Amino acid sequence: MNGKIVSKIKFPSPNPNIRLWIVTYLSNKLKVKGLLAEPIEQGSYDGFLYLRGGIKNVGKVRVGRIVQFASEGFVVMAPFYRGNQGGEGNEDFAGDDRFDAIAALEILKKHQMVKPQRIHVFGFSRGGVMALLAGIVSEEVRSIVTWGGVSDMFLTYLERVDLRKMMKRVIGGSPTKFPKRYVWRTPLYELEKLNCSVLIIHGVRDKNVSVEHAYRLEKRLKDLQKPVESWYFQEFTHYFPPAINRETVHKLCNWMKNQ
Repeated sequence: MNGKIVSKIKFPSPNPNIRLWIVTYLSNKLKVKGLLAEPIEQGSYDGFLYLRGGIKNVGKVRVGRIVQFASEGFVVMAPFYRGNQGGEGNEDFAGDDRFDAIAALEILKKHQMVKPQRIHVFGFSRGGVMALLAGIVSEEVRSIVTWGGVSDMFLTYLERVDLRKMMKRVIGGSPTKFPKRYVWRTPLYELEKLNCSVLIIHGVRDKNVSVEHAYRLEKRLKDLQKPVESWYFQEFTHYFPPAINRETVHKLCNWMKNQ
């Protein structure tokens, strides 16, 4: 059963107010791992699905980041994606690994401290496309935040020459050879199925994921008359300075709670 927890192992937390677990859960019959963060104080909280960027060891889930979001008053679930950190299977690139994100939503929905109708999804970089794909199939999602997020896999292939070898290996070939595989991984084609508010955060000088991804997502959502808000930062790249990063985290968490 997707989202069924197979095991929970306590993990050392750097914050005395946040409890951490390494969770093993089922996703399409695979045992996938992730990090679960819970506020120590008993209560009823919004759920927060954190979808990492990168692939394999690039862009791994960082404990400090998860604790930062949990400290804002959320129960946070952060999948490592299949094939990572002891999980079964092979990581895809916004392909079958989307089911790891969707199954993680089930964990949050069933969590005794989570309000099941108050679950939010956050995606950074490659996690942006994962967040949109998860939101498209999950009616319970209240809001999505995509930060420096991919929205178009054709554009990623075009812009990131350094990633083409990996994309061909994982996806099976180029967009010219297998256009349907890239369409399936590009949420822009299915956004009419989305039923939640979207916040887009992007540095205009981003070279990892160009701001064109944000512009295309914003335009498509507006064309479909979906609720969307955009925060563009003219001077920043893919990574924000620490102080601005912390301030933006706090602001986006407040934005989520207001949805």
